[in-house]
Amino acid sequence: MADKKEIVELISELVKIESINSWLIPEGSGEKNAQVFMQEYLSRLGIESHFEEVSDGHYNLAGCLPGSGGGKGLTLYAHADTVGCELWRDRAFVPELRGDKLYGLGAADDKGHCAAIMLALAEIKKNGIPHSGDIHFCFVADEEGETSGTMAYVKKHEPEAALILEAAPLSSINYTHQGFGWLNIITRGKAGHGSAGAVSADAIYHMAEVIVRLQRNQREIFAPNADPQNGETVYHTSTIRGGTDFASYPEECVLGIEIGTQAGETIQNRVDEIEAIFREVKEICPNFDGRVEVVLARDPFVARGHEELYEILADSIEKIHGVPARAVGDNSWGDAQLFQDAGFPTLGVGADGGNLHAPEEWVSISQMEQLIAVTVDVIGRYCR
Repeated sequence: MADKKEIVELISELVKIESINSWLIPEGSGEKNAQVFMQEYLSRLGIESHFEEVSDGHYNLAGCLPGSGGGKGLTLYAHADTVGCELWRDRAFVPELRGDKLYGLGAADDKGHCAAIMLALAEIKKNGIPHSGDIHFCFVADEEGETSGTMAYVKKHEPEAALILEAAPLSSINYTHQGFGWLNIITRGKAGHGSAGAVSADAIYHMAEVIVRLQRNQREIFAPNADPQNGETVYHTSTIRGGTDFASYPEECVLGIEIGTQAGETIQNRVDEIEAIFREVKEICPNFDGRVEVVLARDPFVARGHEELYEILADSIEKIHGVPARAVGDNSWGDAQLFQDAGFPTLGVGADGGNLHAPEEWVSISQMEQLIAVTVDVIGRYCR
């Protein structure tokens, strides 16, 4: 089994490769260079993989360890892209081990879990661990953006059980998570001289009235009615722009928000709530002009048909990690929903990490070591 030194070295090599999502951050290089490194690593072990085009310049790296026949197949998933690192660019690509924690961009989300799959495959290949079912693996593009990589993958591959490897305490098995939407709220006013006193045509003033009511919904509806598994429905303002100069009334204001959905909901539920806010504002500002633009939306995830995989995974976690596994939800979105909707019975598992999407991101090396052992054990039992 992979030892601590081997795990640290492999994750560190991946962290050093800039693979920032270029849809999210236009200056980012994208995931291809990291995927090339992964392919070369696997090739040295005699494990074949290939690139599947997602869009212009973006690819998934996918492969298969064929089984002897007659067993259940399993797909192992991790994503190769990361978010940006503007607040810690000077050290984001310089991995550093402090005690049990390895720091660096993508250490937990999700390059550490790419490494876990690579090392689990290496263990199975080197030791000839028997498996009747095929073991598919994919290191997908664009999870942090439009999720185009996973959408492309599930269209090209036959459904089978899937394990999504993402950062989480190892005792947690994720079977549900929130959906989300990235929305632009746009208010329109009338450009004019700043001394004209035409506050009724002020697009930013109108947006302020909207924001106050969005915060009210969060405080009075979302917070008191948290989902038992997935927690409080996500809502936060993300970006805002509007106006041209101090001396003029703004013609337009655009607010970007991220907002969640729970099982049984769609993004239309959130749009309807915002349009109800528009009607409220119009009562006090008759000239109010607002609209909602859905930039990106993904549905919530709830696992189905996963019971056998769950039983094996939970038993393996308790045996190796020493802590009883528990079924959990998540307030953040993941590609599990796309696999599940395509017919893949899907569960999420991972090693503990912290500061995801923020400076000083880290992953637990001891839990990563145990996760690799769990993954190998699950394959040996589920794919027989």
